[in-house]
Amino acid sequence: MKKTIIILCVLAALVISCNKKKGGTETATKDDKIVAEKQFSKVDSLINEVIEAHGGDLYTKADYSFVFRSKKYRFENNGSSFEYSSEEQKNDSLIKDDLINDSFERYINNHLQPLNKEEVGKYSEALNSVIYFATLPYKLQDASVNRKFIEETTIKEKQYDVVEVTFGQDGGGKDFDDEFHYWINKQTHKIDYIAYNYLTNNGGVRFRTAFNTRVIDGVTFQDYINYEAPLGTTLKDLPKLYEQGKLKEVSQILTENVINNNK
Repeated sequence: MKKTIIILCVLAALVISCNKKKGGTETATKDDKIVAEKQFSKVDSLINEVIEAHGGDLYTKADYSFVFRSKKYRFENNGSSFEYSSEEQKNDSLIKDDLINDSFERYINNHLQPLNKEEVGKYSEALNSVIYFATLPYKLQDASVNRKFIEETTIKEKQYDVVEVTFGQDGGGKDFDDEFHYWINKQTHKIDYIAYNYLTNNGGVRFRTAFNTRVIDGVTFQDYINYEAPLGTTLKDLPKLYEQGKLKEVSQILTENVINNNK
């Protein structure tokens, strides 16, 4: 009888212990889920705010042209569809590139050029990259974009929210494994600084500071000073190096002669 009672007590203790562990696991999982949802909610809210500050719904029907490094660019948005183009005069040849959603074509003096897969990828990525930066932060809501809130910080006595952006391989383009950080001004909700690292062409680390910010018919356009940092530099460390004057200026990103074609 005593033996039976002891066995029953041991079994009861084991059941209680298992229930406690199970309950603890469920609580931990629930807490983790709440934290993840809060983080997602925060970064999602930040991205919505920054897009709204830069142009918001105006982007969905935007049709602008501009000049970048002597080449004329144009982007025409129609909801989820788009058409990007560029024109460049080289000696006696007028080169025009067209990217309509996922379809790319190149014309020289109005003659369609036969292109192999590698050439299509190279030319379309170059065109898309220029438009991407000119229309930031519009594309940060794309399905291929992975967003994560990093921290709150201060640069030159101004307060910022920092968001990390990476890309999924499906829809993220050729350079999907690049990493970006965006510093969003807490007062204006606009992007004042951009940093990124890339792996192509032996890799590199860049930090961009916005200037000449102007609003043209509701859409914000900015120019950037482009700085270089040593390979391996952590993106979070770049603002401090910038404030200390330890970054090397390598170029300026100037979006010139901006015209709203809808007017």
